[in-house]
Amino acid sequence: MKSVVLISAVVSFLTVLFLTPWIIKYLRKIGLLVVDQNKPEKPLVPISGGLVVMGGFFVGLMVFIFFRTFFPSEGLILDDISLKYIFGSIVSIMIITFVGFIDDLLIKSSKESSAGLNQWQKPLLTLLAAVPLMAVSLGETIIQLPILGRVDFGIIYPLILVPIGVVGAANMVNMLGGLNGLETGMGIVYIGMLGLYASYYERHMAALIALLVFVSLIAFYFFNMVPAKILPGNSLTYFLGGSLAVIAIVGNIEKAALIVAIPFFVEFILKWRSKFKADSFGYYKDGKLHSKYKKVYSLTHLFLKTGKFTEREIVWSFILMELVISSFMWFIR
Repeated sequence: MKSVVLISAVVSFLTVLFLTPWIIKYLRKIGLLVVDQNKPEKPLVPISGGLVVMGGFFVGLMVFIFFRTFFPSEGLILDDISLKYIFGSIVSIMIITFVGFIDDLLIKSSKESSAGLNQWQKPLLTLLAAVPLMAVSLGETIIQLPILGRVDFGIIYPLILVPIGVVGAANMVNMLGGLNGLETGMGIVYIGMLGLYASYYERHMAALIALLVFVSLIAFYFFNMVPAKILPGNSLTYFLGGSLAVIAIVGNIEKAALIVAIPFFVEFILKWRSKFKADSFGYYKDGKLHSKYKKVYSLTHLFLKTGKFTEREIVWSFILMELVISSFMWFIR
């Protein structure tokens, strides 16, 4: 089984590595470009890199299913229930990525940024991504809660908790970004840590999904790091939020997912103070990034207000912060 998983991971990685240059050219050709606000020359950069990451994940998972179906061996056998869960997860992640792509398509005429969907449209459309998970009743209905202990939520879990988790994860992850490599770098950390956690506790399907997303993100990071050749767009942030929710639900590791999502909960509170109108990015001056606001409306503003950090330094600070926060998952069970 390990060799099949390894082959699938390599396919996902290579798919993203080889397709990204092509999709960069394609996005430039169709004019899907926005201004990179954190650069002095304000270059136009292609947006919606989540499409190629989604492609890498999808191809890798199809390769895994092919080998496990036609060349079965001891280990993770794809019975009817496993296949139902896997395809429910794929459809859910594809839908939520497509919603993000629609959001990316709405570019302002000035190319300053994506105009995006309305605030009421985002949760409504991302709710559609929860339908496949609800339909197959994905996940375990019993959750270990503080003080209350093990609680069986029954039908409430797939019909209420699952859609809340998917919509919440997608929209919160979407709030923290705006710097080259920030969304991708943080995603590499929390998806990778969840994958390790799921593997340790033998939640094999969750670990598999996390691995394929993880390697796809690493390949994409080569093009998204400072200075970015392509921006992730909402297609990637929604993809990451959907993947986070699916991994948590499939692996029944919701508590671990809540811990890795702490920065996004904080970001939600800060953005709420600005009525969700503040940007996370800043402006370039004398080699450093500065904040456009007097108050802190985003975690990135903690660095931007000092005016002492480069874009790369801020991004790596967030990656390190996410690594530290994610490490606390190992203290729970």
